[in-house]
Amino acid sequence: MSESRSVTSSSQSKRTSPATFYRQIVAELRKVVWPTQEQLITYFIVVMVFVAVIMAIVSLLDLAFGKLVFAVFA
Repeated sequence: MSESRSVTSSSQSKRTSPATFYRQIVAELRKVVWPTQEQLITYFIVVMVFVAVIMAIVSLLDLAFGKLVFAVFA
């Protein structure tokens, strides 16, 4: 258990400079496979359709439970 503490404390004592950190961020972003415009439009449409369907389901459930509560307590 003491070994893990020494490893953790030694790794925490090393700090990178802001310039190195920025270079590492840029290097990682270059590795990302960015979607094409066609893929982006497709993903956007899929998400919008999904959101519309979920909104419809939640709205119908809200309406149904509202009428049920009104029928029980009215």
